[in-house]
Amino acid sequence: MYQKFGISNQVIELANKAEQSVQEQFKKIDQLCEINSLKVLNAFQKYHVSDMHFNSTTGYGYSDIGRDTIEKIFAEVLQTEDSLVRGQFISGTHALTVALFAFLRPNDIFLSISGKPYDTLDEVIGIVDNPSSLKSYGVKYEQIDMINNDFDYKKIEERVAKNDIKLIEIQRSRGYSLRESITLDKIEKVIQAIRKVNQSVIIMVDNCYGEMVNLIEPSQIGVDVIVGSLIKNLGGGIAPNGAYIAGKKELVQLAAERLTAPGLGKEVGPTLGINKSILQGLYFAPHVVASSLKTAIFASKLLEDLGYEANPTYHQERTDVVQTITFGDRDKLIRFCQGIQMGSPIDSDAIPEPWDMPGYTDQVIMAAGAFTQGSSIELSCDAPIRKPYMAFLQGGLTYEYGKLGVMKATQRLIEGY
Repeated sequence: MYQKFGISNQVIELANKAEQSVQEQFKKIDQLCEINSLKVLNAFQKYHVSDMHFNSTTGYGYSDIGRDTIEKIFAEVLQTEDSLVRGQFISGTHALTVALFAFLRPNDIFLSISGKPYDTLDEVIGIVDNPSSLKSYGVKYEQIDMINNDFDYKKIEERVAKNDIKLIEIQRSRGYSLRESITLDKIEKVIQAIRKVNQSVIIMVDNCYGEMVNLIEPSQIGVDVIVGSLIKNLGGGIAPNGAYIAGKKELVQLAAERLTAPGLGKEVGPTLGINKSILQGLYFAPHVVASSLKTAIFASKLLEDLGYEANPTYHQERTDVVQTITFGDRDKLIRFCQGIQMGSPIDSDAIPEPWDMPGYTDQVIMAAGAFTQGSSIELSCDAPIRKPYMAFLQGGLTYEYGKLGVMKATQRLIEGY
């Protein structure tokens, strides 16, 4: 069967060796999965989920008991006062945009303390000119870069102590930057530093790729609001679209009124038949996230053994499902991404090429043979075409499929060189 799949004995042997080396890490992930599963099951039972919650609404979506119950469950799982979980959100970027426009007013200052946010927010903020940006509405943006993969605590304290910052944003995942993703220990430490000098500033975390990777969420260590996508971790590969904003009740209400309209807020929003998919996706999320983590750890070890730089390394602490591999060569990067596409269930005969993707400053190659377009909890690999030619691998609905996809990509990499 491996031969029919185009996998050589060489790659099989390399994969077996890598898999044997990571069993200790896999056991830890299994324990994490069990605890997060208990958390989800408890929330379902607390709010008495039944098949009536799967019903659909149209039009205004008044009195959608399923939607309202979903938002209580997400708040319970994420340990927040409230949540806004909607299919009307197009993506994580859209949810972040709604949150920023909800919380910020003209002349407010928005500070990123984890360096420049993800590329798709450049035009939202106004780093790249856009007449609809926060900048065009008079919102001011500042950033403090990280130093050696940690926060610049001194500079942050000095800046925040002036009490003129309205919102601080932390991007947990690395995005397309060269820095490492940020652990919860570091986030907790910087929050404590901020609160010593400023009690009122809103602290928001872009939680994309990070949900259920640890035993707790950023909301449990002092963060006011967290934002994420349902076609990433918490959708479990089943939610067809959507995102969430969760946190303090008053902030969630502001976000709801920005998404819908002032005076309407959370009371409207038809679910159009996706309640069951959102609930079922959340139910599967602990296992799917565990599978994605195992896929990333396996890929890390396999590619390290072949001499490439992987981050995190296979035994490093993880704070998201993203795995990077630095190829240092444009063609190698492209071939690996193409191999991931070849190992996918959908469009496996397509050959991805770099292109000018909307929202990105560099050409981007994206491999994602996924059941849901753009779903990065399903096995995918993408990269900006710029030095040091680093691939960003994430997802894997099951470890077995993730492993096969990585083996196929490795095969294509080896065949080309």
